[in-house]
Amino acid sequence: INKMSVNLKKNEGDLLAAYKDVLNSSTDTDWAVFGYEGNSNDLKFVEKGDGGLEELVDELNGAKVMYAFVKVIDPNTKLPKNVLVNWMGEGVPSSKKGVCARHVNDVARFFRGAHVTINARSEDDLDSDTVYDKVAKASGANFSFHKEKAQVIPEQGQVGSVYQRAKPQQEINVTSRDEFWSKQEQEEEKRIAEEKRLAAQLRRQEELDRRQRELNEGLRRDEMAKARAKSIDEQRKRETDAEREERQQKEALLQARLKKEEQEVDSQMERERQQNIRQRTQKERNRC
Repeated sequence: INKMSVNLKKNEGDLLAAYKDVLNSSTDTDWAVFGYEGNSNDLKFVEKGDGGLEELVDELNGAKVMYAFVKVIDPNTKLPKNVLVNWMGEGVPSSKKGVCARHVNDVARFFRGAHVTINARSEDDLDSDTVYDKVAKASGANFSFHKEKAQVIPEQGQVGSVYQRAKPQQEINVTSRDEFWSKQEQEEEKRIAEEKRLAAQLRRQEELDRRQRELNEGLRRDEMAKARAKSIDEQRKRETDAEREERQQKEALLQARLKKEEQEVDSQMERERQQNIRQRTQKERNRC
């Protein structure tokens, strides 16, 4: 099921049981109300009763989107007629209105057999005079319960020889409701389009951010590699300088030692030469 569509499967058994109870002529039940589970699109059974329109209206919540299936007596034929009510309370958030405006056709197909469909936002839209007037206008000898589709009957002046007082406020309300549903669908389409645009923009921004993070991470890694290489070079230089200095010190010590040994050898040779000279001199003296 599309997340925007109404879910009629989850509670199908309860929905059909209440709906069929209204249709069943052997029971006193003449209305049933249905609503959504929390903020989901799962439709559930809410309540049913046998007190007619007035009792039904008491069950409708001005802050919720609900549906009602009610059986009334046609003032013309005196036969029972079925009315489907699409209730959208005036306190319902705009976003919820837009989503649920798309559900009315699916709900009408599910609760088939309605002679009249009424879109209502307040109790005034379900005034008994208004409802019975719509039912009377929908009367027709060729209506087929299983083949005819539920239809919204627009307010019109009464045709016939019997005079009825004009109800301009009701005419305005009907036009206003039609404009409201159309506007809600348009706003929902705009909202969905805007959500898609923002989601695409967010994805693009996230992709740009990801690329920037990767670029920054690459630059950071390069800087760290350069710093590490520089540290290694400096360490190698220090080690090389230390080795050179140590080698120079060793060479200096060696040169000093060699020079000292050379001096000692020279001194020894000089002493030996002086001794030889003295010995020759002494021999000459002895010979004389």
